[in-house]
Amino acid sequence: MASQISPKIFDFLKLIEKNNNREWFNDHKNIFLEAQSDFQDFTEELIAEMGKFDENILKLDAKKSLLRIYRDTRFSKDKTPYKTYFGASLGMGKMNTKAGFYLHVESGKSFLASGIYLPEAPILKAIRKEISLFKDDFLKAVEDKDFKKVYGELDPEHKLKNVPQGFEKEDPMAEYLKLKSFIGVYNITNKDLSDKNAIKNISKIFEAAKPLNDFLDTSISNAQN
Repeated sequence: MASQISPKIFDFLKLIEKNNNREWFNDHKNIFLEAQSDFQDFTEELIAEMGKFDENILKLDAKKSLLRIYRDTRFSKDKTPYKTYFGASLGMGKMNTKAGFYLHVESGKSFLASGIYLPEAPILKAIRKEISLFKDDFLKAVEDKDFKKVYGELDPEHKLKNVPQGFEKEDPMAEYLKLKSFIGVYNITNKDLSDKNAIKNISKIFEAAKPLNDFLDTSISNAQN
């Protein structure tokens, strides 16, 4: 059982941050594989715990949920070959076509995220339309006391300056319609991740966003039917 993030995971992440090159990685691949295995075990147990509030999560394969360690450097000035974090995408679907949860473990920079991140134009438009038409349902999700306590508000990092085309400037939901992502973010410490109750605590944080995810998925589903 892996009810907390193992020291091996943090040890590897500190090492890869200092030795981010192929030669070192190839010589120490066993350290990576042990850390990856521990992270997979942690993710597997987290999925089981999250299944208590969302049965669909139980369909996920922990191994397939893990992000690859290899960076895509084709369009980046940073040519270091490896990520300095472990990540698991839980239920978000390929190309962010579905709302879900994300676990990011990076020494001193770990966080949890819930919702949908930069969906493609048709999905984004469908969500905005639903927010405009059913504002009470949306506000009930993002103004829920548990959501507010955990996430505060939706992350405004990706946001338009103006109301998007096709919507009224005076729409009472104008500020939400400007968003390009609908994500709640919770920063989590190394100490939190190492806590013996880390799995249960993380699951509770994710559970607070379930009403938001349900709203987003309903929006996408309605647009596809």
